[in-house]
Amino acid sequence: MNFSDLNIENKLKRSIELADFKVPTPIQSESIPISLQGKDVLGTAQTGTGKTLAFTIPMLNKLLKDKQAMALIICPTRELATQVMGTVLKLNIREIGIGNALLIGGESMQKQLRQLNKRARIIVGTPGRINDHVERKSLNLSKVNYLVLDETDRMLDMGFTPQIELILKFVPKKHQTLLFSATLPENILKISQRYLNNPQRVSVGSLSTPIEKIKQETFQITPDKKYHELINQLVERSGSILVFVKTKHGADKIVKRLKYDGHKADAIHGNLRQSKRDRVIRGFRNGNSRILVATDVAARGLDIPVIKHVINYDLPQVPEDYIHRIGRTGRAGKDGSALTFLTNNDRNMWRSIQKLIDPDFKVKEEAKPNNQKGKKFNKKNKFKNKFKKKFSNDKLNKKKKFKKFEDKNNKRKFKNRKRPKNFKFKKNKRK
Repeated sequence: MNFSDLNIENKLKRSIELADFKVPTPIQSESIPISLQGKDVLGTAQTGTGKTLAFTIPMLNKLLKDKQAMALIICPTRELATQVMGTVLKLNIREIGIGNALLIGGESMQKQLRQLNKRARIIVGTPGRINDHVERKSLNLSKVNYLVLDETDRMLDMGFTPQIELILKFVPKKHQTLLFSATLPENILKISQRYLNNPQRVSVGSLSTPIEKIKQETFQITPDKKYHELINQLVERSGSILVFVKTKHGADKIVKRLKYDGHKADAIHGNLRQSKRDRVIRGFRNGNSRILVATDVAARGLDIPVIKHVINYDLPQVPEDYIHRIGRTGRAGKDGSALTFLTNNDRNMWRSIQKLIDPDFKVKEEAKPNNQKGKKFNKKNKFKNKFKKKFSNDKLNKKKKFKKFEDKNNKRKFKNRKRPKNFKFKKNKRK
């Protein structure tokens, strides 16, 4: 199937052709026809498989047909919202010309108010800022009939459930909902039962297995040697590299050291203003900086095709984030590589990650050490008992030998005893 075969408006077909989207990915070819029929969709697929276009094409088609309709797309992070809007703008050419607004934190409220006042019918944003506009009554959601919850699992992990529920109170009950996620935990299923109306289930690939084209490697190392090994890896590898660390402070610290050592690097984390984040991502995408050091804020939503390597300098806090981290490379069918540094402190988290990727890992992992431990314990006891027995026998023999020698000496000493000359017994005189 090609995009030209879809039952969509000619204007939209033209914009897809101009944007150079040719062959749909599996998630697109499965979900777009269902969405065009007006049905709710519960879609799951690995990162980098084109979920954004899967809900953008049906949305634009619906808004072209119904001039009064509105669409709301809710994303977990500013970066993802910005990238979704980028895809929308690629297709929303002058011939289509549907008003839009990007509502995210860190951006000027005045700019967003101006966008909303121009009859914006496509709203893309994060839960917090969307709620801000709803409370200010600068955003009216009464005409929304197309709702997208993108990267829903991430939004729930970040604690956005109450804010999402507040937003949905202002959305009409009669609307089409598309819920997309990279993983499908139990809380997602609960939300789908509550807010989706007989959704069509669309699933492409394994939810917990990274894309096959990503070459995964691990490197056992001590914490004090991590940075030196990072330098070695940067020298050996060619192309752009995304380095994941645990903390904001750690990201800034590593970038400072990398720049001192002559590498072009930038950091992205939650403490940066949105304008700075955009500048950093733009610079990385354009090749101004070869290395991007990021916290998990960049694990989702960063769609930068130039990323050839991902290095997990630190492991993530949540096992699922490992899948999303390495999913930043190997985008759109390209090859990629992911290297993970492992220290002794990372054992438990790494086991959890392995268990997520391979459910049988626990059985393989735990059976081996227990057997080894048992053998080791038995050998130790055997050696201990043998040593104890030998030691006690030697000690006993020495004791007997010493006693015999002592008795013998005492007898001789007593027998050959002579009184010294001028020896006299002193008699105690009574006073």
